[in-house]
Amino acid sequence: MTNTATLRYLSQSDLKALGADHSHAFIEAVEEGLRLHAEGNFVQPLKPYLRWPGADHIADRIIAMPCYLGGENPMAGIKWIGSRQHNPSKHQLPRASALIVLNDAQTNYPVAVMEGGLISAMRTAAITGVATRYLAASNFTDVTIIGCGPIAHMQVKTLLEQYPQIQTVHLYDLNPTAADHLISEFAADYASTRFVIHESAKSAVEQADVLVTCTVSDKPYIPFEWIKKGCFISNISIMDIERDVFLKADKVIVDDWDQSNREKKVINVLVEEGLFSREQLHAELGEIVCGSIRGRDNDDEIVLLNPMGMAIDDIVCARWFYQAAENNNAGTELPLF
Repeated sequence: MTNTATLRYLSQSDLKALGADHSHAFIEAVEEGLRLHAEGNFVQPLKPYLRWPGADHIADRIIAMPCYLGGENPMAGIKWIGSRQHNPSKHQLPRASALIVLNDAQTNYPVAVMEGGLISAMRTAAITGVATRYLAASNFTDVTIIGCGPIAHMQVKTLLEQYPQIQTVHLYDLNPTAADHLISEFAADYASTRFVIHESAKSAVEQADVLVTCTVSDKPYIPFEWIKKGCFISNISIMDIERDVFLKADKVIVDDWDQSNREKKVINVLVEEGLFSREQLHAELGEIVCGSIRGRDNDDEIVLLNPMGMAIDDIVCARWFYQAAENNNAGTELPLF
């Protein structure tokens, strides 16, 4: 049992010192979380979205994401993540911020509070990183990133760290300077990788063996006709992919069906119209990671992953870093009483 008289605080700098500046820990933790999900060894209520007057964009909200995780070290926790689309331009702040609280599963006392923005971004990238192993064509070389903001940086970082076979990264952003900034971050360390900026989303998508959407779009714009044979699509930003892709792709996969079939996203709209169902879904990602359902069967399949983002992902990563902090006496201990 954890000592309930103290609370361990981990800043983003503390997390980086424990390994959060690389994708390896997140890949390991997220894969564990997906296995626990497939085994049903979790409790994850549907996440509520808190919005109030003045929320002018789909990204203007605060989300509460609670979860209990079983396994060798049971623990509960919650991510509290706020977002405002105007933060970068109006306040010179990142669009999103987050805190994660962990609770001991025996006493329900809080044992840790940590900065959650880095974990949130890197665990999202780790979903793509893990899924690429199971769902991308075996000989993939070209990655396309649509949207080149902070989320895209983490996606590119993870893919380049995990897959040295990548030869070209194709980029598109409504703001070309965002693509330039992304290239400046990675070009020196990955001199053998080409970075190509495209003038249209269509041009970039057409090159993709692996396609990752990283925008804040509130309506779909990528149709099936743009997607080449064998492409794996990691639809991280949820709203970019047109409905015909869901209906024509060889396989559609989600992280969690209940989480995905809500909030008037594309899957939910298709379900309400009678065009899609749980039975038409190929799998939840954890089922593929565990091996109970096959992922890709051949290199010609178009495979779409539509991950809503689960509290499991955040809490399993936070647990990993909390345990590392306990082992290394990292961070700051704060008294509860």
